Formats: sequence, C-alpha cells, structure tokens
Amino acid sequence: MKNSFAYLMSLVFCLGILNTITGQTGGDKNKDGWISLFNGKNLDGWKVGENAQTFSIEDGAIKVEGPKAHLFYVGDVENHDFHNFEFKASVMTKPGSNSGIYIHTRYQEASWPVYGYEVQVNNSQGDWKRTGSLYDIVNVIETYVGDDEWYTEYIKVEGKRIIIKINDIVVVDYTEPENPKRDEGERQHRVLKGGTFALQGHDPKSIIYYKDIMVKPLP
Repeated sequence: MKNSFAYLMSLVFCLGILNTITGQTGGDKNKDGWISLFNGKNLDGWKVGENAQTFSIEDGAIKVEGPKAHLFYVGDVENHDFHNFEFKASVMTKPGSNSGIYIHTRYQEASWPVYGYEVQVNNSQGDWKRTGSLYDIVNVIETYVGDDEWYTEYIKVEGKRIIIKINDIVVVDYTEPENPKRDEGERQHRVLKGGTFALQGHDPKSIIYYKDIMVKPLP
C-alpha cells in the first residue's frame, strides 16, 4: 500500500510539472507545430502603450481602429523573443486602410517601432507600398488581395533570409547582407536581431482585422 501511495504521489508531481511546462507555452500547439499567439477572446499575452483603445476584440478577431498604436506580443511562447520562425495570420482590410506586422521588434510605449522590420498590410490606401512589402527594403507594387476579404499573410525568417507570402504566393524573398546599408537614426535598427511581433494601428481612418495568429519556431 505504501509503495502504491508513493507511486501515486510521484505521478501527481510529474503531472504537475507537465502542466506547468505546458502552461508556459502561452498557446496551443497543433500537430504541425504551429502555436497560437491569440486566443480569440481577449488580448492576454499582448501589450499596447499609447492609444490602447485602438485595439479591441470583435467576433474572435483583433480589430484595429483608431489613432496610431502598436500591439506587441509579450507572452510566454519563446519568451516573446523569436529568431527563426514561420508566422502566419488571417487578415482583412477595410477600404482605404493601412497597417503592418512587425517582426524582430521590441515593446515601445509610443511612436513607430524602432527595431525590426515591418511587413506591410495595405490593399487600397494611398501609400503605394502594398501588402507583403518588407517596408522600405523590398517594396511590392502589385495588389494581390482585395479589401473586405480574409487572406493569409505568411512570414518566414531563417538565418538572414526573409520570405513573405500572400495566400501562398511568394511576394518577397530577401536575404539580409552582412553589413546592410541603412539610413542613420532609427532606420539603422532595421535588421534581424531577434525580437517579438507587433500589429500596427496606422491612423484613425484605417480598420483592419487579425485572427488565427500563429507561429512555428524553427531551430
């Protein structure tokens, strides 16, 4: 009886450790290795500084509408410090809207993110740099998707290579050079150094939706 009790307590202890480890992932991992970064209910694991009202939840998606703001992932997955990964999100833009997905960035209370790259979300707004652009580095002129429809924006970073797809169409395949030429000031930080993701609220006239936000860490 004593041995059975000891075994039972050992099993409970092990399960407790397993649950703690699983709880630290910050999202559900599916059979293909994708991990959810957004639970569809609230902004747990995400943080915004100025103009927090720009981000809300509507019908299981993150709604972006309001003045300039940036929503940063600060959750437990990879301790929100990603280097090599695949990322994808379902996105829908309303007419005349502009947004972006930042990679390899860091949390900021205000202003445009200084660190990392912006992957453009813009199907019809005045800025000619369209959805899928690696903003100001490799700009996409063509429009691959329309407003008012869900599409998939996919980003892969492996080493110094960045691949961006819109609905499985490769629109950017960029390899960062050994010593990338960047302008002085903030743009000198447009390099791959690891970091988190951020969603952009660009301006009060833009309305964008994000859901099914997933990441697959790579070695």
